[in-house]
Amino acid sequence: MSVTLRAARSTDAGATGEILYRFQAETDWMPKLHSGAETIAFCGVLIGRGWVTVAEDAGRVIGFLARDQEEICALYLAPEATGRGAGKLLLDHAKGQRDRLFLATFQSNTGARRFYEREGFLEAGRGDGSGNEEGLPDITYLWRRDSGPNEKGNKG
Repeated sequence: MSVTLRAARSTDAGATGEILYRFQAETDWMPKLHSGAETIAFCGVLIGRGWVTVAEDAGRVIGFLARDQEEICALYLAPEATGRGAGKLLLDHAKGQRDRLFLATFQSNTGARRFYEREGFLEAGRGDGSGNEEGLPDITYLWRRDSGPNEKGNKG
């Protein structure tokens, strides 16, 4: 797999919307709140705001990350692209843009939780689901760029 990143174009709304919709449709604990068309339209809004970076393999969109300043609003991959480095590439790109990032993921999403923790995100809080549309308990994660060996109390 030879993954490249680029800023999303309006014509990527269909591909990004399909990836997001597939996650909703194929995840048993995820409420089915939106149609495929609504999901594509939502991705079109994120793209229109300039928030989305896509990962491509052989000219096909296989994942995307939406970021509003320091908040990672979405990071999704096509199921066949998971575990192959595209998510890390997208996340590393976002880390290169900011010194601090935060995001929320569902407590039930154990794969995402393992991924973010492995990539240096620390749990900053938990919610009972009242703060998200899905009504699912979530975890807020925070990442900060290390400023040097003494930041974590190491004596280098």
